[in-house]
Amino acid sequence: MPSSVEGSAPCDFNAAVDAFLYALQYERRLSTHTLSNYARDLKGFAAFLRDTRTLPEIAVNDVRSFVAKRHHEGLKPKSITRSLSALRSFFHFCEQRAWITLNPAAVVRNPKLPKKLPKTIDADSVQALLQVPVSKEILIRDKAILEAFYSSGMRLSELVGLNLLDLDLASGEARVIGKGDKARVVLLGQYAVQALKAWLNVRKIWEKENHTALFISESGKRLSARAIQKRLQKWAATQHTTLHPHQLRHSFASHLLESSADLRAVQALLGHADIATTQIYTQLDFQHLMKVYDACHPRAKKDKS
Repeated sequence: MPSSVEGSAPCDFNAAVDAFLYALQYERRLSTHTLSNYARDLKGFAAFLRDTRTLPEIAVNDVRSFVAKRHHEGLKPKSITRSLSALRSFFHFCEQRAWITLNPAAVVRNPKLPKKLPKTIDADSVQALLQVPVSKEILIRDKAILEAFYSSGMRLSELVGLNLLDLDLASGEARVIGKGDKARVVLLGQYAVQALKAWLNVRKIWEKENHTALFISESGKRLSARAIQKRLQKWAATQHTTLHPHQLRHSFASHLLESSADLRAVQALLGHADIATTQIYTQLDFQHLMKVYDACHPRAKKDKS
């Protein structure tokens, strides 16, 4: 056991680190992998300090300078965030033991993580998925689910919660309850309407009781989110691909923007409270344009020699 765990407070940074790692291993019983990450990040900070200053003398600017150095070295934001988390935990440990009076890492902000662009499916691939011929009752239902997703851009939770009374096939609309229990109307194209009509004929056969749910299982119960995910994965497997319900929502938004460029309309259809959330799809569209430009423009081709 490190001597600093008992008795007087360590002034040496490395001694305090030893005590911290000991506590993580024997008191919190963290995994070897996690301990190794903590040790590596704290060792990196110790190497950065490169002096004999005592533990209480380490200041906020030291941590900020360390983060800046890591950034200039090309370390990814996610790795810098992990290092900062290790430092915060370490200094909090020291603060709890009154070895220091202030956690110098507490006020240092994490670097902004790059936004992950949603995964989409190109229009041709979606068409291939939707054109799979169906005859079995369960496949008729699954196709109606696919068409409803792609036609409306609704969320998985919204589709799960759909009831029969929410549908207006004559006008090609459906009422869904989105985030924050906010209701909105989504649009259903002609193919979705046709697929839903075919499903409603099957649903009459499967219905065991007066159930309000639009999409039900063969036992007559409302389909769960997990059940829908599994069915879509099985459907996609026939086309040797993978598929998640949210990909259809993302593809709906991306394909609509490519055709119309009407950001406000897409925001309303998706049910986004903030247009900044919708704007991520303009990045997808720009990436597509860049690929076309790089592939086709005679002055864009890079010299591969």
